[in-house]
Amino acid sequence: MRIVPKLLIWIAVLVGLVLLPHGLSFSQQEILVFLTINVLLVASYRLLTLTGEWSLGHVVIMGVGAYTSALLTKKFGVYVPVSMLLGGISAALIAVVLSFPLFRMKGFYFLIGSFAAGEIIRLLWKRFRDPFGGAKGIKGIDPMPDFSVGFYQFDFFEPTSYYYFAAVVVAVCLWILWRIEKSPVGLTFHAVHWQDKLAQASGVNVRAYRTLAFAIASGFAGISGALLAHYIGTINPNAFDIDLMVYVLTWAIVGGTATFYGPILGCVVLTVLNEIVLRELGLEQMRPLIYGAIMILSILFLPNGLESIVQKITQKKAANGTAQRSPAE
Repeated sequence: MRIVPKLLIWIAVLVGLVLLPHGLSFSQQEILVFLTINVLLVASYRLLTLTGEWSLGHVVIMGVGAYTSALLTKKFGVYVPVSMLLGGISAALIAVVLSFPLFRMKGFYFLIGSFAAGEIIRLLWKRFRDPFGGAKGIKGIDPMPDFSVGFYQFDFFEPTSYYYFAAVVVAVCLWILWRIEKSPVGLTFHAVHWQDKLAQASGVNVRAYRTLAFAIASGFAGISGALLAHYIGTINPNAFDIDLMVYVLTWAIVGGTATFYGPILGCVVLTVLNEIVLRELGLEQMRPLIYGAIMILSILFLPNGLESIVQKITQKKAANGTAQRSPAE
């Protein structure tokens, strides 16, 4: 009996997501595209945190996917969807290479090491004008080619069409990330985080699993970067600097990382606050101040993130449902 209400909720959510861009202005539709891409970025970041490591280089890894996909289409004429996939694969491979020095460190040292590694990559992009375009980056990146599915013509210069395309890609990626977390591999990630000594004593190769989580998270971050590159048509090293990384950290901390939806919730709520509320109130210049205040207040008064509010509501409903069934039983 519970399956039907859940199915109806998912159908309502799907219909809402399909109709959403038609009720927004052009600029809000563009924000919706960026939000969809950022959902994949922050969800991929959470997979890395499952092993207990927090990185400051995740957005640079996103940039690796963006640069790779852009160069493959511009230099070699690779079909855009294929180049996006290859962008994700290249980001995963770079993560594997970086894992050799980085996973000699843990905790705070890994955090700083990941920042340093990311800055090295960004400086390489700035230093070499060929092929990376130097400080100005790469311009004129090929867009996603238009196509028709009969009842709808996809024109990817329009944000609504790109939103639908990005939403499908992100939905598939989120489903894969969710399946990985629920698999024995995902459970091992949790064990590596919370009981690394015990896991190691049980025969788990802790370093290999940390590398695997790093590579998978980086692969999906690379796909999000490729989605971004082929939408805006230009990328440069400053688009993947520490400023964006601070946003990703804030989304994860404010939303919470205990559940799959926590960082996504943080990303959605703060993006709406950031791009709609602050812009409407003319407080864009105060954005860093307000973001900092939100992070401090979240740590002080909501240490488990926004996801804890959702958990309390669902637990309360479940308790009420149990209490109502008990007399009949």
